[in-house]
Amino acid sequence: MAKKADAVEYVWLQCTECGDLNYRTPVNVKGGMPEKLKAGLKKYSPRLRKHTLHKIKRK
Repeated sequence: MAKKADAVEYVWLQCTECGDLNYRTPVNVKGGMPEKLKAGLKKYSPRLRKHTLHKIKRK
């Protein structure tokens, strides 16, 4: 049986405007990627001081 830690992968959210990696978020590997994360999220970018679109970046 898989452990709970094995079912979660951490990904970075990268700002599409400045390219900074601002956020790190857990994603379930087992159930597939949610559509909301694939399209991107509007998150706050401290460098630009406004909300911008952030896309997934795997390291």
